[in-house]
Amino acid sequence: MPVKTPICDFGQAAKSFELKSTNNEIIKLNDIKGENGTLVMFICNHCPYVIAVIKDIIEDCKNLEEVGIKAVAICSNDSINYSEDSFDKMVKFHEDHNFSFPYLLDETQVIAKNYGAVCTPDFFGYNKNLELQYRGRIRELKNLKPIKSGESDLFNAMRQISETNRGPKEQNPSMGCGIKWLDN
Repeated sequence: MPVKTPICDFGQAAKSFELKSTNNEIIKLNDIKGENGTLVMFICNHCPYVIAVIKDIIEDCKNLEEVGIKAVAICSNDSINYSEDSFDKMVKFHEDHNFSFPYLLDETQVIAKNYGAVCTPDFFGYNKNLELQYRGRIRELKNLKPIKSGESDLFNAMRQISETNRGPKEQNPSMGCGIKWLDN
């Protein structure tokens, strides 16, 4: 059963993090902060919703760099019970899709909880002051296939944020597989 993201909590501050990347570097929020905005994405390697839009994610992130937006992807899934989301497979997923942004491991799931992430993909679009302005989808999907109709919702929202420091008032929630939480 797909999970939908809650509505955007406009102005909520981005939460700091310090996580290991698939390049074995420690990445902090300030390392990836963009001049005009920052996109924090919760994704994973095996979710059919992520797989359906991964090419769009890659393309949007490259194009957003041109308007001063930087991006980061975080995998918070339980890799013990979901081996497809292991660190080694994250490295391969990153390489196979030629990410232009860091892909980070949230092994303890603290960062996903701090952000209130609920599914993969879950997009958090921040303005230059790291205030939340977008919590929506990348684009409409039908039967796990992107409905192509020009630029994506995510790209348009983030471009607007880069230009005005504010996100669109109307946002469609992202939808995907629920984050695979650790059994505590």
